[in-house]
Amino acid sequence: MSSETDLRRRILDTTRHLLVQDGYASLSMRKIARAIGYSATSIYLYFENKDALFHALIDEGMEQLYDELKTVAAAYSDSPRARLRALCRRYVEFGLENQEYYEIMFLLRPERMERYPADKYRRARRNLDIMASALADGVEQGVMHTDDPRVSASVIWAALHGTVSLQLSRRVDIRIDRDAFIDAAIDQALRGVLPVEVRPQAA
Repeated sequence: MSSETDLRRRILDTTRHLLVQDGYASLSMRKIARAIGYSATSIYLYFENKDALFHALIDEGMEQLYDELKTVAAAYSDSPRARLRALCRRYVEFGLENQEYYEIMFLLRPERMERYPADKYRRARRNLDIMASALADGVEQGVMHTDDPRVSASVIWAALHGTVSLQLSRRVDIRIDRDAFIDAAIDQALRGVLPVEVRPQAA
């Protein structure tokens, strides 16, 4: 890895830590510079401002999530139902395994931030497209039901996001097994798109 690539990586990693630890409002280029032992001018060679840094981290996290979901989708290409369930599971696991990225991608709400660039938004949207594609294939094969795969994918994502958020914030009763909670949450999220005969049976 070149020194320039290494410095850019250090800037991104340090910014990610500081964002989650201290929040967007307290972040500054000088603060990042002090943390990495360089001048603020060095950071400006790579990023125009802290919004550009924030956007780069969101984009990086979304790209990592997409790579993982794409791998899962390919492994279950012949079974839309198994594919969708595996995608849900991997989404939750990604959030729990990459807490800093997840918080920056979905939980931080900085005020007065520059609009997220359209090209980055389109890339981020591919994660939802993978789920929507599984739903569309399921409808075609007669194993799922939805009037609009994109809407249903968004509803499922909302349920998964709630699951990850509750786990990250440790708001789930400690007496509940984490894996059992996640499995039940996924079952519930998919209930609306599965025909009655293939829905998980109550105990």
